[in-house]
Amino acid sequence: MIKIKFLLILFAASTLFACTQNAKVENEVSVEKEKSYKDAPFIQEYHEAYYVSENNADNEVRSIAVDIESNVWIATAAGVFRKNKESREWVPVINGEERGPAYSVIVNPDGSVLMGTWNGIYRFHKNQLTKEDGAKPPISVICNDGNGNYALGPYGIWHSKNNKWEIQDYKIARSVRDAISDGEGGLLVATDAGLYHCKNGESTLYQNTNELISCYVKAISFAPDGKIWAGVMGGVSIREGEHLVKNLTPNEGVPSIFINSINQSPDSVMWVGTDVGVVRFAKDGSHSLRFSKRWLTNNKVNDIAFDNNGNAWIATANGVSAIKREMMTLVDKEKNFYSQLMKKHIREPWICGILRLENPGDTASWRNSDDDNDGEYTGGYLAMESFRYAVTKDGDAKIKARKAFEFLKLLQTVTGTEGFFARTIVPADWKEVHDANRTYTERQKADELVNDPRYKPVEERWRKSKDGKWLWKGDTSSDEMDGHMMSYFFYYELAADDQEKELVRNHVKKIMDELIKNNYNLIDVDGTHTRWSVWSPDQLNGDPDWSSERSLNSFELLAYLKFVGHITGDEKYEKEYRRLIDKEGYLENVSHLNAKNPAWQIYFDLTMEGYLFPILLRYEKDPELKEFYQDLIDEWMGKQTYGENLINNLTYTFATGKIVNVPQTIYFLRDTPLDLMDWPIDHTLREDVRIVRIPILEEVQIDELPPASERATVRWDKNPWAATQGDLHQVREPVFWLWPYWMARYFKIIEGEKN
Repeated sequence: MIKIKFLLILFAASTLFACTQNAKVENEVSVEKEKSYKDAPFIQEYHEAYYVSENNADNEVRSIAVDIESNVWIATAAGVFRKNKESREWVPVINGEERGPAYSVIVNPDGSVLMGTWNGIYRFHKNQLTKEDGAKPPISVICNDGNGNYALGPYGIWHSKNNKWEIQDYKIARSVRDAISDGEGGLLVATDAGLYHCKNGESTLYQNTNELISCYVKAISFAPDGKIWAGVMGGVSIREGEHLVKNLTPNEGVPSIFINSINQSPDSVMWVGTDVGVVRFAKDGSHSLRFSKRWLTNNKVNDIAFDNNGNAWIATANGVSAIKREMMTLVDKEKNFYSQLMKKHIREPWICGILRLENPGDTASWRNSDDDNDGEYTGGYLAMESFRYAVTKDGDAKIKARKAFEFLKLLQTVTGTEGFFARTIVPADWKEVHDANRTYTERQKADELVNDPRYKPVEERWRKSKDGKWLWKGDTSSDEMDGHMMSYFFYYELAADDQEKELVRNHVKKIMDELIKNNYNLIDVDGTHTRWSVWSPDQLNGDPDWSSERSLNSFELLAYLKFVGHITGDEKYEKEYRRLIDKEGYLENVSHLNAKNPAWQIYFDLTMEGYLFPILLRYEKDPELKEFYQDLIDEWMGKQTYGENLINNLTYTFATGKIVNVPQTIYFLRDTPLDLMDWPIDHTLREDVRIVRIPILEEVQIDELPPASERATVRWDKNPWAATQGDLHQVREPVFWLWPYWMARYFKIIEGEKN
């Protein structure tokens, strides 16, 4: 059973919605609701990465502390470093021959900083660095007990009061990993032999499995309720006094059995550092994970400290990560994303797309790039601007929507054909394009044909336009057609004026007439249909190799005809629509939309279906057909029990007038990181999830739907359960967030500023 660990946690009753009763939708969508989500400030987390130098030992950070002036101190495999509050530069604290491996750094209440190193203890106080005598090095752990400090290492335990170190007569294992004061004059010590409680000259050892998960103890901390959290190999053992209360293992959300640190944050959240990131346990029992390059310089978390603003400073095996916090509203977040969109992701002649990185992961090395689905994704941008205009009546949104439409229209005219349109265009002088022209050997063609009998080798994908300005890419797919038609629908309904509506009518009529002429296949300039754009009854009903596309492509074609017929008023499209239903069995084909063979299901199908349902529900006048589509969409949405696809949630509302999955939608909008880098995410590293083959049989997925902050950057055609995600060579455009945001504003699900 797929689980969702995070939903409903952040929502008070005032933010929850009830589904409305069935509502008839004619010319306007009328949405009944109980209450809107009031756009109050929330904590937005973001990541800043810090590297000490190009030396690996410098970046192996073992301990971290933040002093009262917000300077950051770290102990690394090569020494101790300090970063001043406003700087990114790490300065070595101990120099010369004394510099070497360091293990522990803490800040005392008086502001002094103590460092445990390979050759002893150092103290930095009032801008003076001194080395202290009395404790035999190496010193692996230092802690404060309110009256002084303890220093621990392979050779024993020392206590310092008034800067004088005295040996303590405690017999414990030499493998000291962590230590804290018990607050009552004693000391808790984590070792490879178990957890020691040292007090009044005596040591009590806890190591049995009825006391701890295992005896390898690497981290200890007090929780807000006074219980002791012991990080052991296997998870976290929570103890109270002499008793084991419970264990936290991968079954409870710990991503790795290897626990390296436990720290309580100023807001009483327990941060558990593991070999696969840091998991945070809140007082209400909820937990959240931060892992991958999106959040950490390295997944292995060795220590955590907090500054006065509640920001977390994380020592990893390769650098320092700061997970910072700022208060934002969704309106603030929209402005942030929209600014990023306009500054980088729009290229001439108004294409919305990804950025390619010359150096993987280096966002400073970005350049605009082409994508097979530039038409579809710019269609999503057009839909977003149309909703923004419908909400705000801002002329800027209307102007930009028109520009996006003109680009999509240009994709047709640039081909010089009657109705075929390109995937995308690039300036003719571009030297690098995705999927460039190439030749195929007969051997390669044979292999591909055996693998897929529908295979079509396309050697010349890119052609120069007649005016010489553009290279345009052919072999346009069916999902491009879906994205175009969806965007024209929303533009026509929400933003276009009378003159612009006439442009839309003429444009889509041209495309549809070309389809009709070619028996409902999209014919490229080579005289044959493109690899995927097949809607003909001959193939869908007569060719068994097209069985997998039968229900979806039949659904698509009916939506296209309904859209063009409705907005043009030309009866020939309605006649073709009815002919396909009455003579070719397309409605029967569509009836299986929600029951495809598991081998044929891909996640993107859900998104493409969501693109087109509003057309059929808004424009169909036949009561029986409308009831059919209503039942179909209700079944379709009923299968999406986790509300993970915001576009589907909201297009369902547009089509039916019924509000669904509002908590999931709001949570996603709040939880989405501001960072648009498509960081690779590898859930297979985690031990708190299982590898499964659902909901998509052919994909490797995990059994738990990750929240937005634990996924790669979203596009709504991507499977959110995918076990591995992301691409270090690209930065995604933020339309995935802006589009559902403005849809939610349109339905008044979210209250916000007018513009």
